[in-house]
Amino acid sequence: MSDEQIKLAQIDLAKVASGTIAKRLVVPGGIVPHADRIAHVSVKLSGTVAELRKNIGEDVVKDEVIAVLESREVADAKSEYLAARLTNDLQQDLFNRDRVLWEGKAATEQQYLRSRNTAAQSGMRVNIARQKLMALGLAENEIVALPDAPEARLRRQDVRTPISGRVVERKVELGTAVGRDSLETELFVVVDLSRVWVELSVASADLPLIKEGQAVKISARGLEGTTTGKIVFVSPLVDKDTRTARVVAEIPNPDGAWRPGSFVTAAIALNERTAAAVLPVTAIQKSEGRPIVFVRTNDGFEKRVVTLGQKEDQSVEVVSGVTAGETIAATNTFSLKAELAKPRDED
Repeated sequence: MSDEQIKLAQIDLAKVASGTIAKRLVVPGGIVPHADRIAHVSVKLSGTVAELRKNIGEDVVKDEVIAVLESREVADAKSEYLAARLTNDLQQDLFNRDRVLWEGKAATEQQYLRSRNTAAQSGMRVNIARQKLMALGLAENEIVALPDAPEARLRRQDVRTPISGRVVERKVELGTAVGRDSLETELFVVVDLSRVWVELSVASADLPLIKEGQAVKISARGLEGTTTGKIVFVSPLVDKDTRTARVVAEIPNPDGAWRPGSFVTAAIALNERTAAAVLPVTAIQKSEGRPIVFVRTNDGFEKRVVTLGQKEDQSVEVVSGVTAGETIAATNTFSLKAELAKPRDED
């Protein structure tokens, strides 16, 4: 067969190469969000929702403003800080003047000590006022900018997301009162789905075979591809009713294909080894009861009897019959087998 005939027959070629073969335990599981990548954006201060800048399904980046509150509590705290800062600036100036006078013998030591004590107290009040603002959610750069901020900003408080991700819940509307009776009010739930967890149920009899760090291959009905991850947690407890234990694997999810709530199948690698030759299962046919592959030659394909080893999913180990580097037919090999079965004209 020529290259053009191979293309018309839709036969894919593949190089014989080494690969990893593993014995795997197959268990059911479900996709859940990564517990360390969920953020409940909440506020404790009393106020009302003045702006909602993000809605369900929208992406956010860390420290992005997603809502704005109007709060008398915030206005009071900011005013207290600004007043304390102004008083502190004045007291520091007075202290520096009294220190110079005392060093020049123009003021008494008692006056100098009194001035130093007053300056220390005013500095402490500024720090207390700053800590109160930070407890209300203001960042350090926002506090520094307060003296130059317009008066209308004194009663407004930005709410920022602590992580990057996607908004999956919005629990308030414009004008909603928050922080009533000093209770925490949840505004948003943000989830980062770039990595997710797979919760697996493993029978107690199989638990001795499961270890943290083992590789896991994840597949799901309706998704063509598979992904690999690793086990990050094996529960020491067994459910008394189901006699299964909770095992958690972590997998990458850069394109969001693995959605929380989906059911999946997990194949846990119990042991892995490298085989000298690993072929796709589609490359194997049978002739006279023996497994064969079709090796590409200058003229077409040559039937080659092979000895198979361990099988894993859509791959199989070849113990003998082919060598690394040879090219074989990987798909549509049934058509080659049919050609092989056709009677040949005798010479």
